[in-house]
Amino acid sequence: MKKLIHNSIAVIMAGVVLFTTMSFAVDFHYCGDTLVDFSFVQQADSCGMEKTPIVANCENSSVSEKPCCKDQQLIKQGQDDLKISFDQLSFQQQIFVTSLTFSYISLFEGTESTAIPFVAYPPPFIERDVKVLHQTFLI
Repeated sequence: MKKLIHNSIAVIMAGVVLFTTMSFAVDFHYCGDTLVDFSFVQQADSCGMEKTPIVANCENSSVSEKPCCKDQQLIKQGQDDLKISFDQLSFQQQIFVTSLTFSYISLFEGTESTAIPFVAYPPPFIERDVKVLHQTFLI
C-alpha cells in the first residue's frame, strides 16, 4: 500500500512538472461574435466569409467594409527555469532544507537485528478453557 501511494505521488509530480514546462498555442476563428473553429495543432479553418476582392464594373470600386471574421491565437509559454540554486537560499532556509533532508532519510534506516526476544519463554499453560467456563460459543 505504501509503495502504491509513493508511486502514484511520483507520477502526479512528474505530470505537474511536465504540464508546467510545456508550451502550447490555440488558434480561434470567429465570425462576428460566434466561435466557428479552434485548433490546437494547426491554424483554425476559416468559415469562407472572408472579404474577397470584389471585381466589379461599377464606378465605386473602393468599397471599404470591415471584415466580419477575425483570427485569434492564445499562446501559453512554459516555465524554463526549474533549477533553483542552493546558494540563492538564505541561511535559515539552507538549515531548514538540510535538517529536513537528514531527518527524512533517517526515518527509513532499517534495523539489522532479527532477534526475537520472546523465543525462550514458553506460552502460558491454560488450566481451563475460558469459553467453556463462561459458556460463550460462536455460532
